Amino acid sequence: MSNEELFAATAINTWYTMASRLEKALSTMSEEDLQLEVAPERNRVYYLLGHLTAFHDRLFHQLGLGERLYPALEDSFVTKPDRSGKDSFDGAALRRMFAEISATVASGLHAMPPAQLLQKAESVSEQDFAAQPLRNRLAALINSTAHMMLHLGQIRLALRPDNKS
Repeated sequence: MSNEELFAATAINTWYTMASRLEKALSTMSEEDLQLEVAPERNRVYYLLGHLTAFHDRLFHQLGLGERLYPALEDSFVTKPDRSGKDSFDGAALRRMFAEISATVASGLHAMPPAQLLQKAESVSEQDFAAQPLRNRLAALINSTAHMMLHLGQIRLALRPDNKS
């Protein structure tokens, strides 16, 4: 395995592992659990699930995998803060969307030649990429993994027994 293949496989495997852990944590949660707050007056698990789903949906474009599957998530879970309006989706629907997006992104990543991960992220201009070659698809994938890890930690905090009163 070349270094390029090893770097790509490591990044993809780490992203996939985090997505799987997140799906597993969410799969056992009830609708009531999704309403738990990470901390008093902070985001609910429901919002974090929708937020991560919307950001994973953005990966389609960033990684050159095609169009987003659920662009309507953007307004409710990225543009607006938690509790800005009525919840737009139930938890089961958000979990299905997250699983579908994650599986489709994973499939696209596994089919992508490793060298393509070093190409510019789609939201970066050619001029900016020439000046900053680290603004590539691999960086977008690594940032997505870190983002997922952050919110998985918050979700685990919300699920602490002393938080479920």
